[in-house]
Amino acid sequence: MPHPEFLFALELSDETRFGAMLNEVAAAVLGYAGYAGDRLTTVAATLRQVLGAAAAAGHSRCDVRFCAHAGELMIVVACAGHPEWRTTLSLPQ
Repeated sequence: MPHPEFLFALELSDETRFGAMLNEVAAAVLGYAGYAGDRLTTVAATLRQVLGAAAAAGHSRCDVRFCAHAGELMIVVACAGHPEWRTTLSLPQ
């Protein structure tokens, strides 16, 4: 079965309110990409940490992109005035 190819992006504008939404969105997007169990939980926790650090530094507006292409999932978090964070993961088989 071929790997899924997609781009999913969202803008978060209030860190104090997006925690629950981010959990649901990350679970849905990562689940669609084939992640499950501990791997899904670990990636979602990392995203929360990155966004929490940006919010603590005073950056409330952040863009999050999930891009699946050629067997890899790239996740990018970009917050105005904060260094961009990105990771690339192999998609599960």
